[in-house]
Amino acid sequence: MDKARKLSHCGVCREGAALPFAITTAFQPIFDMRNNGVFAYEALVRGENGEAAGEVLGRVDEKTRYSFDQLCRVNAIKNAVTAGILETDAKLSINFMPNAVYSPLACIQLTLKTAREVGFPQDRLIFEFTEHERLDVPHVTTIVEAYRQLGFATAIDDFGAGFSGLNVLANLGTDIIKLDMELVRGIDTSEPRRQIVRAMTRLCTEMGRTVIAEGVETPGELAAVRSCGIDLVQGFFLARPAVASLPALDMGQDNRLRLAS
Repeated sequence: MDKARKLSHCGVCREGAALPFAITTAFQPIFDMRNNGVFAYEALVRGENGEAAGEVLGRVDEKTRYSFDQLCRVNAIKNAVTAGILETDAKLSINFMPNAVYSPLACIQLTLKTAREVGFPQDRLIFEFTEHERLDVPHVTTIVEAYRQLGFATAIDDFGAGFSGLNVLANLGTDIIKLDMELVRGIDTSEPRRQIVRAMTRLCTEMGRTVIAEGVETPGELAAVRSCGIDLVQGFFLARPAVASLPALDMGQDNRLRLAS
């Protein structure tokens, strides 16, 4: 990112332009099927009246992108602590916009300050960025490296659905790969999907990356992703997001069909 653009971003942050609307946070667990525990809670932005993330993001523009990104981080940490995450061993996974980060160390200061104020350990924070946003790979690489030095884990969200594909996997040393739900959808009835997910899981494991399957909505999908070697799963079949609270594993429907085992 060139110097002029950085200075422009600095100005926006210094001016402290507030969002013209309020937001809150919902949480959805990422379960570890090896111990039936929660690996992490993903923080999902919601409107103050429960509006979905897509509707909220549709109201964010170039002028409000930076304040929005900062507020999402602050809300996620504060709301998670209020909801009781410190009483668990779970991590907190926060989505962020790489294009809203002009300097990793400068833009993370408010996040660090918030974590200190509420007593949330830095090493329990995960930052996710999505492949749906066209990425400046060198810039994101700088962010990933800086966050690792600060003790954060990083994740590629929606992997397999975005612009850069395997180039992102090759060039960004994220700790976690979250497979896009379109790869998971119907995986139990699609041999090509199973072969792709199995191969990607094996590749990521060999590279030292952790794989999460998101968008699991049926017992068949859960059984299929587990058969591909994936233990960390997220989706409506196990738990739906809840605003300002930490949902537990839904153990209805015959104990989730014994976790599709």
